[in-house]
Parts: sequence; structure tokens; C-alpha cells
Amino acid sequence: MTSTTSSDSAQTPGKAPAKDPWDLPDVSGYAVGVLGGTGPQGKGLAYRLARAGQKVIIGSRAAERAQAAAQELGHGVEGADNAETARRSDIVIVAVPWEGHGDTLKSLRDALAGKLVVDCVNPLGFDKKGAYALRPEEGSAAEQAAALLPDSRVTAAFHHLSAVLLQDPEIEQIDTDVMVLGEERADVEIVQALAGRIPGMRGVFAGRLRNAHQVESLVANLISVNRRYKAHAGLRVTDV
Repeated sequence: MTSTTSSDSAQTPGKAPAKDPWDLPDVSGYAVGVLGGTGPQGKGLAYRLARAGQKVIIGSRAAERAQAAAQELGHGVEGADNAETARRSDIVIVAVPWEGHGDTLKSLRDALAGKLVVDCVNPLGFDKKGAYALRPEEGSAAEQAAALLPDSRVTAAFHHLSAVLLQDPEIEQIDTDVMVLGEERADVEIVQALAGRIPGMRGVFAGRLRNAHQVESLVANLISVNRRYKAHAGLRVTDV
């Protein structure tokens, strides 16, 4: 008598079962710094993470400006200059304007050494036809960050979020997915888990940093959607 085994249930002897991709780490104890935390996107992310119970420090070139913004946000948010924010944080979100992206990161190379850096900058141009994507020499903002910060662990995420929704205290949850890119699985999973701290959000692995350009560029399309439909559009990935 011959028995057969389904390929779905068979396991190679000695091989560990595949890890559940939704088995993410606990990130509640991490301090999160937001460079560009006085701008709309950075302030909105800082507010949502702090409201979810995360320790948050927002950074600016001027400490006084960051401190004023932190006091406005409440929820225990602190403010400091960019260098101090980087030094005091475990995870650092880069939410500065594209025009100052390279210079800001160059100046913070030492302070960001050993840190998990999450770049959410979208290189965009604007003309009478609307928003359009720019192509940095390195390929993307995230790849530029990786080139400028060789001693940091660079990931990319939080590109497609509406600053209006993030900052609206009347909105309890934001129903959207966050595309997360990076080279190391452990780093990507930390960022996925961080995104999941915000009610309604889910972090989804979207490839390595070489794929960051199209993720950053998609914001130009979302801006067009929002203008046509008077909306604050986000993204959902189906079947995962």
C-alpha cells in the first residue's frame, strides 16, 4: 500500500516552518525621532505615533521651533534640534523637504550612525500641469539616504499618508496601508510594526530600496486623485 503526502503539508526534515509575515516585533518601547517634525507630514506622524503611546521627539534646525510644535501636539511629544533628536532616538523618521534632504542628512551622518532611519521623503516637482516625480541621481530619496548614511540602517515608508488626516484630532483611525522597503528583514518588520501602532494602518513589505523610486513617485498620482475628487486618498493592498 502506497501513501501520498500533500506538498502543502510536507516539510523538509530539519527545516524550520516558514515565519508568519504578520508576526511582528513589539516596538512600543522605542523612542521615535521625526526630522522635519514641524512640517505638515512630520508633525502629523509625530502626533499619530504619540497618540498611540509611542515616545516621540520632533526635530528642527531650531530647537525652539521644535519645542513650540511639541507643546502644541501634546501627548508627551518633546522637541529638540535635529542632531539631539537623532541622538536620543532609536528610530528616526526623515520627513524634511526634498530640497533640503541631502544637506540635512550629510550634516547628521554621525548623529544617525547605528540608528534605524525611515525615509518618507517624496522627490516631486510642480508645474502648471500639477505634480510630477523627480528621479534623484541615486535612484530615489531612500537610496540617497543610504548613500549618505553608510553607518545607518535605512528603510523607506510612510510616503502616501495625508498630512490633513494625520493632524485631524477628530479622526480616530486612518484606513490605509504603508509600503515599507528595506534591505534587512528585521529592520523592515520593526517599521511595519511601527506603522501598525496607528489605528487603521498596516505596514506591508514592498521590496528592497532599489524599488523605492516608484513608491515615492506614486505620490504624484495621489495628488492628482485628491485634487480631482477633493479627497485625501491612501492605498490598500489586497489579498495579503
